[in-house]
Amino acid sequence: MRIAFLAAASVLAFAAAPAVAAAAPVAAAVAQQDVTDAELASYAAAEEGVRAVQAQVQGQITAEQQAAMVEAIEGAGLTLDRFNAISQAVQAGDEILAARLAVARAPESPAGSVGATATDAELGQFAAAMAAVRPIAEQLNGAAPTAEQQTAMAEAIASSGLALERFNAISAALPSDPRLQARVALAAARSEG
Repeated sequence: MRIAFLAAASVLAFAAAPAVAAAAPVAAAVAQQDVTDAELASYAAAEEGVRAVQAQVQGQITAEQQAAMVEAIEGAGLTLDRFNAISQAVQAGDEILAARLAVARAPESPAGSVGATATDAELGQFAAAMAAVRPIAEQLNGAAPTAEQQTAMAEAIASSGLALERFNAISAALPSDPRLQARVALAAARSEG
């Protein structure tokens, strides 16, 4: 069976919103395991509000703009200190936290789609298969794979525990599903970390 190999999309750059100045001292940076998925969803929503205010800033931030940013953060369900702590952790280069945040930022996969039905375990297997298949695919330089290369790729996929058909389905769905891309990037980050 032919392998429908598509290179996984590059993970988008994760540009966290700059931390908002706080009157009280900012809590120490948090470890990624200390941040819940619900907090990341709130953080992503707060970022949108903060960025909307920042887009209106000309020169110095006014007291009203500062208040509007704090209102956006608190309206998303976070305290200012928690928002700043998460922002600092993301900016510190915590790759897994940044990948989790990318998932929180991405729109949901369409209902019933491959992305919506893919489990975290399958995506971990897919990431492992991609890591094993990528070096073989890079040798192709756009040419069709030889029978040996096709077999090597199929064996790499099989050794990940993922069925070839499911690998192909996930590969085919990746380019059009930002949430699936983010989830695969998270699975890859977790396997590297």
